[in-house]
Amino acid sequence: MVYAVIDTNVLVSAIFAAHPDSATVIVREKIMDGFIVPLYNAEIFDEYRDVLTRPKFHFPAELVDAVLDVILQKGLSLERTKSEEVFTDPKDVVFYEIALSKEGSYLVTGNTKHFPATPIVVTPAELLRILEAMD
Repeated sequence: MVYAVIDTNVLVSAIFAAHPDSATVIVREKIMDGFIVPLYNAEIFDEYRDVLTRPKFHFPAELVDAVLDVILQKGLSLERTKSEEVFTDPKDVVFYEIALSKEGSYLVTGNTKHFPATPIVVTPAELLRILEAMD
């Protein structure tokens, strides 16, 4: 089992993915199966809801509710651990700080360049390799 903060772009990509074997889809499945425990706080959860319900995406409400329910049921809500890192987008800070709040956790994103270059910031494919190495 791995603890990970899932960046919103990963959730969006998982829903849009045309191939069931894409890394983002597999990450979503690993969350549903309990292999990945999503870490979040109220800010992150609110962003998930805001982004996934944007009219431009046309995601069915039932699908959005199912994704959010899995995060609530299988995830772990944490308080932020302050970081001195500088971010180009202040909205990204919370994702990094929640990842810092649980030792050994990861931040999974499709935009690694938006975050500090540290071993905890990984792509969906990198997280899947980490999970495979644990078997």
